[in-house]
Amino acid sequence: MRARRNSPDAEAQAAGRASTAFAWSFTNTVVARFGTLAIGVALARLLGPEEFGTFAVAFIALLAVLSFNELGVSLAIVRWTDDPRAIAPTVTSVSLLMSAVITAGMLLAAGPFAAAMGDPDAAGMVQALSLCVLLNGAVATPAALLQRYFRQDRRMISDQVNVWVGAAVSLGLAVSGAGAWSLVIGRLAGALTSGVLLVAYSPLPYRLGIDRRYVRPLLRFGAPLAGASLIVFAIGFVDQLAVGHLLGPVVLGYYVLAFNLSSWPVSIFSQPLRSVAPAMFARLQHDPAAMTATFHHLLRPLAAVALPSCMVLAATAPDLIRFVYGPEWAPAATALRWLCLLAALRIFFELTYDYLVVLRRSRSILAIQLVWLVVLVPAVIAGVELTGAGGAALAVAAVAAVVVLPLYLRTLAEVGIDLRAVWRHSAWALTATTVLGIVLVATSVVLGTFLTLAAAGLLGAAVVGALLWHERSTLAILRSRPTAAIS
Repeated sequence: MRARRNSPDAEAQAAGRASTAFAWSFTNTVVARFGTLAIGVALARLLGPEEFGTFAVAFIALLAVLSFNELGVSLAIVRWTDDPRAIAPTVTSVSLLMSAVITAGMLLAAGPFAAAMGDPDAAGMVQALSLCVLLNGAVATPAALLQRYFRQDRRMISDQVNVWVGAAVSLGLAVSGAGAWSLVIGRLAGALTSGVLLVAYSPLPYRLGIDRRYVRPLLRFGAPLAGASLIVFAIGFVDQLAVGHLLGPVVLGYYVLAFNLSSWPVSIFSQPLRSVAPAMFARLQHDPAAMTATFHHLLRPLAAVALPSCMVLAATAPDLIRFVYGPEWAPAATALRWLCLLAALRIFFELTYDYLVVLRRSRSILAIQLVWLVVLVPAVIAGVELTGAGGAALAVAAVAAVVVLPLYLRTLAEVGIDLRAVWRHSAWALTATTVLGIVLVATSVVLGTFLTLAAAGLLGAAVVGALLWHERSTLAILRSRPTAAIS
């Protein structure tokens, strides 16, 4: 269906909505991540690596099925060029039905999966968390509608309730001695209350119904993305699966802590952008030049913020983990350093992924993910066998840098992105980040733990501030860029 070009006033309003939505989404992520830091540290200290690893086994199973839950059909609402009222009931029904089937499969597979991960006691937790799958499918349409209409303010309320209800329940139960189950019950409590709010905040009434005219097009759109998402999950968690299966839940607990810490830059900088970027790119489909320019304009400030942040985490990994989580978590530091490199690459990959999805390059995306997975599996297994959890982290970072990055760059060139411009837009951030890393490593040799962390924070903030000042004209363009609205 062809998008209609709207008046300049309507385009300006759409640009304002996208900018405001990103601001809300960024605030949402920052508050959630920093606000729960103390609770996360408390839970890690209360539970220890073994209990934390047991929960990690169950949580990996949940993330696996969520990666392809509802077959990706809800994303069609974000890209739909006409009024989404026509497809919303069908999307809701398909999402709910598929989630119910997947939940049943998760209940049956819980025992074998937990045993394969070296912790049969986690089976009950896997089964309990399967309810989150059903909840996720039930609210997929309201969540997609909030994204389409740039209502990240309402999404922020829902997400914050999810985080804080879950954290409060988990902390209370952990203090009372509930162990790993405290995390499971907290997760369920947060998901349930958040789901209720998503339905209440939905821009359209919550309705079930099947319109046969839309079922096949929706499945045709969503199935390749769901397949790609499942592969993306395997890519993102094959290292954790290998560590858990080969080294056991205790080492998995160390590795998951390192993975979670390395994901902070991705969560804070990439996820808020992903909440608005697909809709922003979709609204520019009628203007390829503007769409390409927007990709470049997004890349520059993203690199300016994300690359130094990843470097600070990598350079201070041993001091950070010992100071914040305690000496019993020190083995996580080796994996954290390599996973921070992966995080920096993931931020670029996710922006590219969203851009290619809007351009309907699903086959190219799927091909890249398949190559990534085929190369990654033996590399991770070899890394674990040779040097343990640190080897797994090194393997995933090396494959991402040596194999996957060139594939994404080649695909971008095929759709008209100037790779020389990509390099120019990243060069300042890469250079500053390299210098920052050298300074931080030298500083850590001289200073103690606390002073090293304080110096790293100040230097990292200074570098980010300087880079953003250098990109101030790009930020001004993003705030004012008109994006064609689609009614």
